[in-house]
Amino acid sequence: MSSRTAQSPLGSGFGVSSTATEVLDGADLSGKVAVVTGGASGIGVETTRALRSAGAEVVVPARDVDRARTALAGIDGVEIEPMDLMDPASIDAFADRFAGSGRPLHLLVASAGVGGAPLGRDGRGFETHFATNHLGHFQLVARLWPALRQAGAGAGGGARVVVVSSWAHRHSDVVFDDPNYQRRDYDPQTAYGQSKTANVLFALALDARGRSDGVRAFSLHPGTIVDTNFKRNVPDGILEAVGMVDEHGHAVLDPAKAWKSVEQGAATSVWCAVSPQLDGLGGLYAQDCDIARLLDHTAPDVVAAAEQWGPAGLGVMDYAVDPASAERLWTLSERLTGVAGPA
Repeated sequence: MSSRTAQSPLGSGFGVSSTATEVLDGADLSGKVAVVTGGASGIGVETTRALRSAGAEVVVPARDVDRARTALAGIDGVEIEPMDLMDPASIDAFADRFAGSGRPLHLLVASAGVGGAPLGRDGRGFETHFATNHLGHFQLVARLWPALRQAGAGAGGGARVVVVSSWAHRHSDVVFDDPNYQRRDYDPQTAYGQSKTANVLFALALDARGRSDGVRAFSLHPGTIVDTNFKRNVPDGILEAVGMVDEHGHAVLDPAKAWKSVEQGAATSVWCAVSPQLDGLGGLYAQDCDIARLLDHTAPDVVAAAEQWGPAGLGVMDYAVDPASAERLWTLSERLTGVAGPA
């Protein structure tokens, strides 16, 4: 079954208001090992908490280890390791340390990301959003592939890679001729959107390569999370003007608009990581703890029509689940990083 055919809701029984705890009700992850990038910030903290509460061993790679320890102080047993997605050597060092432990890797949740940043570049000259949100995770998955395959070959349901994307992927397809804004004017919205489309395409290509080894991949939109530190990147007055925060700066939670709590925002990541409803599936984009519907990006006013109906009306643009584009991105990513992913 192609991802295009499977890209339609399952009727999971969960929804926009579901929390990570509800998704995990009754789950036993004892003996499972998870890596959660961004696991010490925003919805990543709740993802870490939920997986750990169900018995998983959780490793959180973090750019600022001391800050991560503070953020995760209330969660017992989390391993925190240094890693910076903008630094290839740092990614390799983390992967080498994990490999040295000899453990399989059952769950990899790529939750780390940056959005709305001014033009910046890593040491290789790659644009910040593309480098952090996509290329860093591409290299990480490639370096951890032996551990993922080890889990995939074992008993207990194989391995899953979960890539946190966003409805913001609607703002831009991957511009293969200039992904790093070397010949076009920079815009943070399209830069972020391009990186989020890359997240979806990456999961699609990865799943095609991993399924025979028991490794499946998914991408997702977590919701418009209003109760995380993403607010620091929003200009003053904007959130108040649209009613997302009150006059005291407190988040206004409205699941009908996908304005979610952190607990609700982490739910789809956790659902993609552990739900038995997804057994035998992969390469799909999810939202609100279910598979999202497929949207024709050429349809008149497709974005307005989708957003008119609130969270249930969103979906995934067809260009983000196009197998040819997924393969083209894979080739580009190998060339830019110098890292060969799984064949």
